[in-house]
Amino acid sequence: MAEQWPSYVDAGQPNDPVFVGVGEIPSGRYPDRNFIGDLTKVAILALKDAGMAPKDVDTILLIPNLHGFADQADLVFSRMVEELGLNRHAKASLMIHSGGSTSDNAVRSAAGLITAGHAKTVLVLHCERWGSANLAEMVTALSKNGIPQEWEQVTGLQFNAVGGLITQRYMHDTGSTAEEMASVCVTLRKWARLNPNAMFKDKDLTVEQILASKMISDPLHALECPPLADGAVAFVMTSAENARKRGLTESVRIAGSGGCVSHYSIGQETNLSVLGWPLAAERAYAQSGWGPEDADLAQVYDSYAAVTTIAMEGLGLCPKGEGARWFAAGNGDPGGKLPVNTNGGLLSAGHTGVGGGTALLVEGVRQLLHRAEQPRQVEGCRRAIIGGTGGTYMDAQVLLLERVEG
Repeated sequence: MAEQWPSYVDAGQPNDPVFVGVGEIPSGRYPDRNFIGDLTKVAILALKDAGMAPKDVDTILLIPNLHGFADQADLVFSRMVEELGLNRHAKASLMIHSGGSTSDNAVRSAAGLITAGHAKTVLVLHCERWGSANLAEMVTALSKNGIPQEWEQVTGLQFNAVGGLITQRYMHDTGSTAEEMASVCVTLRKWARLNPNAMFKDKDLTVEQILASKMISDPLHALECPPLADGAVAFVMTSAENARKRGLTESVRIAGSGGCVSHYSIGQETNLSVLGWPLAAERAYAQSGWGPEDADLAQVYDSYAAVTTIAMEGLGLCPKGEGARWFAAGNGDPGGKLPVNTNGGLLSAGHTGVGGGTALLVEGVRQLLHRAEQPRQVEGCRRAIIGGTGGTYMDAQVLLLERVEG
């Protein structure tokens, strides 16, 4: 029997939290751009998409960066309130952090503030400068942060090694081949080629190219590892009542939410080829009243191919043990059975740190608002499944989103 969690109020109720706008700037390596400038630009883009101006925002919710402490401190101490001209107008500026699943938890926090009446309109912001940051410093950070210093760092374990361990276990348990695993990356590149904001929008990718690239952490090749990128995204949430008063006829509601925190140390995870996805999915579906067969698209965290195939199976979006073969058959491609990571994902749109999951969420909302560029737009889509995970895949977080009209 699935655990019953309190559900959000039904769509149309005054304090029902809804998404009304998104913003994004291109991901990649942009040394001439700057952190605060990118944040300000993406904030204005999201507000414009929502038909709003900065003065319509009463709360700013920030998703942290990983590239530098000074920029992080600026966010913590409310710099974006000042940059957007909201001194004394804003009620609050706060930060949420749970690694790659931060976007899911930021949505829950914003939704809770709106539902409880503590906020009317929340602007959620993220910017990362990984692509232009000092490479040695970033390698060091990714070799230590989130890896237990007492018993795992000392063995040399770092994130590509974690990805390798999970991939090895998944391939062993499912009989998936290297070619099938590489096909996940090819699917993502096909979507990135349709996304003008993607880091690799101008480069094709084949299974042969992937398997010919340098081995990084057996069985992971270089072209199966996430590229560090600069990038920025934002989204706007408000109450359904406020959306109606403003004449907004399209919005996106939260139909269900589920999560499972399964471990901190990867050595304490009991099943590397399953993780926490089945339990998180069960909780989300029980709340929404609909299931994987009802989804029109999925945006699922993809720092490594196996992270995505494990999640897809746990979410019930493909048969257990068949995730890699499901992708190899073209099911997640443009025009396939179920569009997956339609922005190109972290592996082809670019890994923007904590914001990688946020970019997937923004893409899901954009698709449901029917505002993606052609031919990337999934025609007539109404329901999306969003999946995020942080740290050494310590958690599985699921948001079920629905389009609302009128």
